Amino acid sequence: MMKRRMLLEASAAIVGVTWLSHYLSGRYLLGKSQSMTATNHDFEIKKTDDEWREILTPEQFRVLRQHGTERARTSPLDKQYDKGTYACAGCGLPLFVSDTKFDSGTGWPSFFKPIDGAIETTVDKSLFMTRVETHCSRCGGHLGHVFNDGPAPTGQRYCMNGVSLKFIPG
Repeated sequence: MMKRRMLLEASAAIVGVTWLSHYLSGRYLLGKSQSMTATNHDFEIKKTDDEWREILTPEQFRVLRQHGTERARTSPLDKQYDKGTYACAGCGLPLFVSDTKFDSGTGWPSFFKPIDGAIETTVDKSLFMTRVETHCSRCGGHLGHVFNDGPAPTGQRYCMNGVSLKFIPG
């Protein structure tokens, strides 16, 4: 009886650890079964980590290429409200126009609508929650997350890492 109980407990632990490791690393393209990793095989711009490190700051690399998050209220773009375009800091693709920016009070630049075709999304199951992660559609760089608590007309809040963006006045 004792051996059977130990076997069941060990089996449950193995299943639990396997599920947890899968869950914590779960960034999957919505509607696709392939995992999105640093290889960027689905994106127009493909670079090695060393090539990205040559053109990005260490903080940009951590956020754009390793799915990091900058600290809230550290980006000057959070309070930037001049007319212009917000582009991907990795490849320069225009992502948002200033007319869609709003102050969400979160400490990160927020927008209610991206430029059509500029954003890809994945399911992010890290930190024991499920969120929708946003990426540049050209280089795959991690930008932030999108939530359904934004203003009209979309009801969405694209909460972006300022370090993943560059502002182009105009």
